[in-house]
Amino acid sequence: MTNKHIVIAVTGGIAAYKSAFLVSSLSKQGYEVQVLMTKSACEFISPLTFETLSKRKVYTDVFVNEETPFVRHIELAKWADLFVVAPASANTISKITYGMADNMLTSSFLAATCPKLLVPAMNSHMLENPITQHNLKTLEAYGISVMESETGLLACGDVGKGKFPEIELIVEEIERLLTTKKDLLGKTVLISAGPTQEALDPVRYLTNHSSGKMGYALAKEARNRGARVYLVSGCVSLACPKDIEVISVQSAKEMEVSMLSHFEQADITIMAAAVADYRPVNIYKEKIKNKIPVGHCLWRGQWIF
Repeated sequence: MTNKHIVIAVTGGIAAYKSAFLVSSLSKQGYEVQVLMTKSACEFISPLTFETLSKRKVYTDVFVNEETPFVRHIELAKWADLFVVAPASANTISKITYGMADNMLTSSFLAATCPKLLVPAMNSHMLENPITQHNLKTLEAYGISVMESETGLLACGDVGKGKFPEIELIVEEIERLLTTKKDLLGKTVLISAGPTQEALDPVRYLTNHSSGKMGYALAKEARNRGARVYLVSGCVSLACPKDIEVISVQSAKEMEVSMLSHFEQADITIMAAAVADYRPVNIYKEKIKNKIPVGHCLWRGQWIF
C-alpha cells in the first residue's frame, strides 16, 4: 500500500486531536498523507501538528496565496486515492450531503472522484438526530462509506454512541477501501487462527502463546480482495473483523468439527491456527487439588497425540 495518496480532512470537534494519531499511523506505514482542516478544527488542534506528522503543508482555506498555477482543491482531489473525513462533524456531514462547497474541505470533497470514507464523531443526540441519520443514509446511497461510531463516555459527559473509533479500526477500513485487486471475488476462503485450549479440569487447561494475528491478517486480506471469509478462531484478544464470519472455538476437537463443516464449500483453506499437540483422555470433573505429594506428578492421565 506504499505510495498511496490519502487525504485526511479534519473537522471541528474534540475528536480532532485523535486524527493526529491516525495521520501518524498512516505515515509510518508508508502512505502519503495530505491533511485538510476546517477553521473550526484549528480551534481544537494546530495545523503545525499535522504538518510535522505528515511532512506536508496543511490547507485550511481555498484562497491561499501561493506561487503556483494550480487550483489547489482540484489538484488535491485528483491526487487522492482515498478521501477520509475524520472526525466528521454533523455540520460538515450536512454540507457534504447537500453538495455545499464553502471551504477547502467541502470543495475538495465535492471534486474528488476517489473512494470516500466518513468517520462521524459527535454528541450522541446530534448523531441520533433524524436529520443526521437521514444525511448519513443519503451519503451511503451515493456510495460513500460511513464508519460506525463507538459507544462510551463522551467528552461532554454523556454516555452513548458518537465516540471516534479506535485508530486500528479506521486504518483497517482504509486498507479495505484501498484494495482494488479483487481476484478472490466469488471465492470462499476458510481460515483457522489462534490457539486451542485443552481442559484438564474446570479451572486449568493447556494452551500456547499464539496471538492469532497471522490468521486474522490473512482473513482481512482475503476479504479485501473480494472473498467470502470464514474464520475459525481460538481464544484471542483481537477484535472481530468487519464483514468476516468468525466462528469461535476453544478445543482442537471443536476447531476440527468447525473446519470440516465448512471445508466442502471453501475454494481455499488456510490452516494458520496453533493447534495443541495433545489432549487428555479424561478431564477431571472437579478442580485438581493444589497440594501434590512430593515426587508425584500433577497429571498421571493418558494423552492423545
